[in-house]
Amino acid sequence: MFRIIKKDKNSLARTGIIETPHGIIETPAYAIVGTHGQIKCLPTKKIPQTKTQLVMANTYHLWQDFKESDGKIEKLPSVQSFFGQNTSTITDSGGFQVFSMGFGREHKTGKITDLYRKDLGAPEPERNIVKISEEGAFFKPEGQEEQFLGPELSIKIQEKLGADLILAFDECTSPHHGHEYNKKAMDRTHRWAKVCLETQTRKDQMLYGIVQGGIFKDLREESAQFINSLPFGGIAVGGAFEKSANGSFDVLRWTIPYLDENRPRHFLGIGQIGDIFESVELGIDTFDCVIPTREARHGGIYTKQGRIDITRPQYATDDSKLDLNCLCQVCLILTKAQLREQFKSKNPLAGENATIHNIFFFNNLMAEIREAIKNDRLPELKKEYGL
Repeated sequence: MFRIIKKDKNSLARTGIIETPHGIIETPAYAIVGTHGQIKCLPTKKIPQTKTQLVMANTYHLWQDFKESDGKIEKLPSVQSFFGQNTSTITDSGGFQVFSMGFGREHKTGKITDLYRKDLGAPEPERNIVKISEEGAFFKPEGQEEQFLGPELSIKIQEKLGADLILAFDECTSPHHGHEYNKKAMDRTHRWAKVCLETQTRKDQMLYGIVQGGIFKDLREESAQFINSLPFGGIAVGGAFEKSANGSFDVLRWTIPYLDENRPRHFLGIGQIGDIFESVELGIDTFDCVIPTREARHGGIYTKQGRIDITRPQYATDDSKLDLNCLCQVCLILTKAQLREQFKSKNPLAGENATIHNIFFFNNLMAEIREAIKNDRLPELKKEYGL
């Protein structure tokens, strides 16, 4: 169940709550990624220290990790066994992994790209290990037998995993696909959306439909209207994106006007500070991204004054906190110099401490955004973050 609490007077931003069987998510909220049922470098018992409300687990990887030798899914664990009974969870559909092993490899690209990159080079079809059909995706990981993942199986896996929020199976295209292929992929995604709804049996999970259409305005508008017409609990905006010349996400401007405001909206794979503010202002409620954890493991520390590389020499004698006003457990006990020394000495606690700080930072940012919306001061908060 989703309920809007307050709408921003200056934008489409809103704050609300999503009620789940394992907790209440105050929105806007950041979903912290726990790919294989674990947030890397963060022990489960320390999740509460980070203000985390929502964790995203990876359907494809958990399926591969725990399915039986004959492919059956009866023994898949619940995501609550990884993250605890008091943490709300979301699982993706496996569609993005199909993309990353398929056209992502062939086109040598990711979710966000400059469509006119000069260094792209020719596609490499031999790198693509996925075959897309009307039924789903056939793929053959190196050294393994061919496997299949489609909308019906994706929902059955997600029901077995038991996340509070689950996603419909979709086809994610490359930013380098043309209009014709995006139209075919979008139509497939729409057909699969109906299969996902027909397959779902659990009523305690909120199923999100996914808007596709690549970088094409007419397709995004068509997909938004179609997905919005179906009885999904929430709606996600997916696919690979090209930022416009001013660095913004036009895809949201094309999509949001066609979405029912009384359903929660998720933006898949987005997590930079500037992108969060823009997306919130355009009406997005939740996000997921690996940025807080991945960058932490390599010494990338987020602060209100900007991102720093804690391994750089200038921090060797810096006895200040990682972030001046941060109240995370790490900032209460460690200085920049001490955390840098942990990284340089390869202390296992380095990654853990950096991860705790970064996750707390992004979750605290979302709390500040929620408070700013309630008090109609979102523009002022953006300025505090240098935007």
